[in-house]
Amino acid sequence: MGNNKTHADQKYIEALLKNDTIVIKEIYEKFAPKVVGYIKKNSGDESKAQDIIQETLIVIYKQATEKKLVLTCPFDAYFFLLCKRKWLNELKKNTTKEVTINEEVVSINDESVQYADETLVFEARNELFAEVFDQLGKACKELLKATFTIKSMEEVALKLDQSYGYVRKKKSLCIGQLTKMVQSSPKYNQIKNLL
Repeated sequence: MGNNKTHADQKYIEALLKNDTIVIKEIYEKFAPKVVGYIKKNSGDESKAQDIIQETLIVIYKQATEKKLVLTCPFDAYFFLLCKRKWLNELKKNTTKEVTINEEVVSINDESVQYADETLVFEARNELFAEVFDQLGKACKELLKATFTIKSMEEVALKLDQSYGYVRKKKSLCIGQLTKMVQSSPKYNQIKNLL
């Protein structure tokens, strides 16, 4: 995300990673009211807003864990934009009418838009992977799950009571199948268009 300096609000990302309840409570106290107000003004209620907030924090946590997210913009702008986009997507999914959104809330800097875009793409990729992974056969799922947690292929072969050569070849075939399934999914092109 550029060569910018880490923003002081990186503390919120670190708090999520460490499950620091005091700072996480601060996130809810400082940033949630704006999200709740926005969602209430745009066809939602308190319960829906809390769901969006929770889902957004989970996505941020996952991205911070897997992609080593480092903020160079205010957490408020990034978090609000993610919640807003998540709510808009929710409205689009659950309505046949055209969605109109009140846009009177905050101006958002380019960096937070970039972070939000990257987080949404990250989330979409993870959802697509999980969806396609579930469609794999039992043997492929078992093998790939083992390789996700066990680094040594020799150990994977032992665990699955298979030969090393078979496990290596089967893993390659399963990854090939998974890749083909991901790339043939209509969602794959939607995600590519988000980039």
